[in-house]
Amino acid sequence: MLLIIGWQTYNLARDGGMGVAEASGQLALIGLLQFLPLFVLTPFTGLAADVFDRRNLARLTLFGQIACAAVLAVATWQDAITLPLLFAIAVVLGVVRAFAGPAYSALAPNLVPPAILPQAIALSSIAWQTGMIVGPALGGYLYVVDPALPYAVASALYVVALIGVSTIRNLPPRKASSRKNSLKQIRDGLSYVRRNRMVLSTITLDLFAVFLAGATALFPVFARDILEVGARGLSQLAMAPAVGASVTAIWFSFRPLKNNVGPAMLIAVAMFGFATIGFAFSKSMTLSLALLFVVGAADMFSVYIRQSLIQLHTPDEKRGRVSAVSQLTISASNEFGDFFSGSLAFLVGPVAAVALGGVGAVLTVGLWAVLFPVLRNTRTFDPPEELLDTNTSSHHEPAKEGA
Repeated sequence: MLLIIGWQTYNLARDGGMGVAEASGQLALIGLLQFLPLFVLTPFTGLAADVFDRRNLARLTLFGQIACAAVLAVATWQDAITLPLLFAIAVVLGVVRAFAGPAYSALAPNLVPPAILPQAIALSSIAWQTGMIVGPALGGYLYVVDPALPYAVASALYVVALIGVSTIRNLPPRKASSRKNSLKQIRDGLSYVRRNRMVLSTITLDLFAVFLAGATALFPVFARDILEVGARGLSQLAMAPAVGASVTAIWFSFRPLKNNVGPAMLIAVAMFGFATIGFAFSKSMTLSLALLFVVGAADMFSVYIRQSLIQLHTPDEKRGRVSAVSQLTISASNEFGDFFSGSLAFLVGPVAAVALGGVGAVLTVGLWAVLFPVLRNTRTFDPPEELLDTNTSSHHEPAKEGA
């Protein structure tokens, strides 16, 4: 759905007389409008995931996504789609995703034992990336058939997801911290992330690398004005990273990574940056797709390690809040990164913006390897004793019991 929102935004801007740079700025605004609700609400949505039933939160967010898709379908069908409407939907989706992220992330460890959590994350990623492949593939081609059709299909699929979430069994009880007020609980979650160097390093590495090297927001620019491949080509550009990510996730579901996880994450993020640089300068659709495949594979490699480390280093009673902090950084790297990429494209052009972002990601890897020795020295997903201070060590075992 977001792919088509970006495509419609860019086309409305270009057809309305804006140049490439100015239209890229409209894509930047879409990213900003999605990020701001997440930025404001994330501490509270993380607490909500720790206090309320995570299944109910997931259901409510799906209702919101169904409504957004339905509104866009009707507006597009009636040829009433406008930039203000697209901007308003972006804000609503930002609110919905602020609640969805912590609920889903904190829910996963409640469903499987800690020993197989990395494999479960890989399998979950396969399902997610399958959607990222099939979604853009359908979206672009459905848009060619009828511009309203992608939104109608998305609305129907959200209904299917709602039914699926409703089948989740009762969850095991988790520790409550009812004696603390809400603000104190929020501070506790933020403080835990700050104290745990492993969690802090993995979260912030993704934040800065993807924030700088995000090319996704500019796919409509490359599809229409650089590679000149249209809506079908836009689908292929969006699919390529998801295919790479899916292949990587499938590999890890059968052959989970067990050794040198920290160095592997650093290498993966560096590869992400180098492939992004190559994509920026490519004039061939085939080469662009190949490089985006590498981008997706490297990103999935990093995501697999990051999510496993964060979940296994966090006690269950704090997972919602820590997942919310993680989501905030992911949103900062994705949605706010879209704003950064679009703004930079407005200033220096889309090719230079993407290339500079890739260079920034590579430099971030080198800097993080120096600032966070714990990351480059981590060999397994199990946290070494020296990483745990007196506060975090007491929570390590409950994290296993609550999963």
